Amino acid sequence: MTGEPTRGRAAVVVVSTQAAADPALDRTGPVIVAWLRERSFTVDEPVIVPDGGGIAETVSAALDAGARIVVTTGGTGVTPTDRTPEAVAPLLDLELPGIIEEIRRRGLDGAGPTALLTRGVAGISSGGALVVTLPGSRGGVADGLAVLDGVHEHALAQVHGAGHAPRSAS
Repeated sequence: MTGEPTRGRAAVVVVSTQAAADPALDRTGPVIVAWLRERSFTVDEPVIVPDGGGIAETVSAALDAGARIVVTTGGTGVTPTDRTPEAVAPLLDLELPGIIEEIRRRGLDGAGPTALLTRGVAGISSGGALVVTLPGSRGGVADGLAVLDGVHEHALAQVHGAGHAPRSAS
């Protein structure tokens, strides 16, 4: 897609203690980066933070830098250090639970009942960015990107006023 105009900035945050210690262990961040670049977003390499680490600060920094879409991977399960949803939820002005519900539903078809343990969140930040927390598994990321493929453009267009008056700041 070289030569096409960019759709704006995007960011990928990998939440993994193992990948923070050894970035070569990150198997999902590069997949998300490639997906975003294929859709003409300008995106740097993934930022890796440990489970329970500076998740909110990292996502906030991406939003402050003008990201229109932020995708996290990891930290959405039920281990004692899985706290990505708790870190990201306060950054959302408008939640979009249907996105996570569909990712979970698709996961049931592949991973089976363990897909029900993902506690991800999705929504719109105060600056109008789409923020989605995906599971850390390759299957969960594949399911999540398939869901986003069908809605990310429409969500961003609506948030920025396409077909409707823009959201007012409250």
